[in-house]
Amino acid sequence: MSSGNNGAAAGWGGTYFLAIIGSAVWFWQQADGFWEHVGAIFQGLVWPAFLAYEVFSALNG
Repeated sequence: MSSGNNGAAAGWGGTYFLAIIGSAVWFWQQADGFWEHVGAIFQGLVWPAFLAYEVFSALNG
């Protein structure tokens, strides 16, 4: 058995999941038509990834 620190990864996974749900709700409320709602689901899925990338880019310098 390995003795890694998987508990910390699980905590960040939960935070990332909540960011996906929150952003999907935000974009869903802003949408007006059918295709905008479809786009809102896509934006909700990918927006947290772009946010995390920008945060890590800023921390890196």
